[in-house]
Amino acid sequence: MPPKSRFTRLDAFTKTVDEARVRTTSGGIITIASLLIVLWLAWGEWADYRRIVIHPELIVDKGRSERMEIHLNITFPKIPCELLTLDVMDVSGEQQVGVMHGVSKVRLQPEEEGGHVIDVKALDLHSEDDKATHLDPNYCGECYGATPPPNAQKPGCCTTCEEVREAYASVSWAFGRGENVEQCEREHYGERLDSQRKEGCRIEGSLRVNKVVGNFHIAPGRSFSNGNMHVHDLNNYFDTPIPGGHVFNHQIHHLRFGPQLPEALAKKMGSKTELWTNHHLNPLDNTEQITSDPAYNFMYFVKVVSTSYLPLGWEKQVYSSHPGNDDVGLGAYGHQNDGSVETHQYSVTSHRRSLNGGDDAGEGHKEKVHARGGIPGVFFSYDISPMKVINREERQKTFTGFLTGLCAIVGGTLTVAAAVDRGLYEGGTRLKKMQSKTM
Repeated sequence: MPPKSRFTRLDAFTKTVDEARVRTTSGGIITIASLLIVLWLAWGEWADYRRIVIHPELIVDKGRSERMEIHLNITFPKIPCELLTLDVMDVSGEQQVGVMHGVSKVRLQPEEEGGHVIDVKALDLHSEDDKATHLDPNYCGECYGATPPPNAQKPGCCTTCEEVREAYASVSWAFGRGENVEQCEREHYGERLDSQRKEGCRIEGSLRVNKVVGNFHIAPGRSFSNGNMHVHDLNNYFDTPIPGGHVFNHQIHHLRFGPQLPEALAKKMGSKTELWTNHHLNPLDNTEQITSDPAYNFMYFVKVVSTSYLPLGWEKQVYSSHPGNDDVGLGAYGHQNDGSVETHQYSVTSHRRSLNGGDDAGEGHKEKVHARGGIPGVFFSYDISPMKVINREERQKTFTGFLTGLCAIVGGTLTVAAAVDRGLYEGGTRLKKMQSKTM
């Protein structure tokens, strides 16, 4: 017999000799069942460890001098593209009148003819199609008393009808159909406008704006400033041969602030019933508004909340955003090289009213009285929340937690199995003793 070690007295796992062990059929069945249960629970623990969850956080947004993108796709089936103007302005004093970049006007056939696409034109300032290349190179058109636009093709001149319209807008003059304006009569501006009266228009594209309180709107006629007021030339809108006039029926196919999450990330998020998954849903998507009044105004008050998506392991990557941010193309803004995405979610409240004033008695709300006046169109006023939502990918369990759970599964299962086996063995032994006494 080998000599005893000094650690023998510390042994908490005392052993029994083989002659003292009793093996039973029930014990074998319980052992197999315990092994299966341990494997099943261990697999569940492993799957739990591998599961990635989204942990939402709410913090104060400390970003400064940031920009954001607005992506829109809106159809106006009762107004031609020639009449629509898109303007953007914010409280910082930046005013982008007649937005020219990243937005396209899509001419549509009348609804009764199917509403199919006729033509797509990007709103580029002085595109090749607008240049009067057929004129004498020395030609200098008159601006009819207005100030020539600073970005004219030829400085100090109004070569095209568009430049005359721009010159009129710079001095806050209404333009109308361009009667007695040589450039417009040469380009048949009035005839072209009348030929498009029954058409519809879809405005689609992206805007990059300052991340401050502001608004953008789609209204008829060229816009200009009159004193401290922002107004539109509405002559061509109201003076129309169309019975009933033009109306601002519209359908918002989609409107979002910032990039859309990639489909792979959206699928990774799981069920839409979870609260944090709603940040990639846009409440104004597929919204439709209908009116029969040409003098009608639709307003949407939007509250924008900054939202970040941080993938698993993003902190191990070398953080490098797009250089200057403003240098990247539209649509790429907000995507970082470390896989994270900076986007926005929003809530919205809508309001509609007639510019003729009155109440909403026709809709059962006599108590609602509207002011008289304003500009017909669709207006979006957005406000920026001071809070920011961070959706961070994390593993549901650490590796240490996984090992702890695995030990708990093995130990707990074997302990319960031993108790069950002991109970069955003791019960069987006592039953045999009772049967032997009765015999």
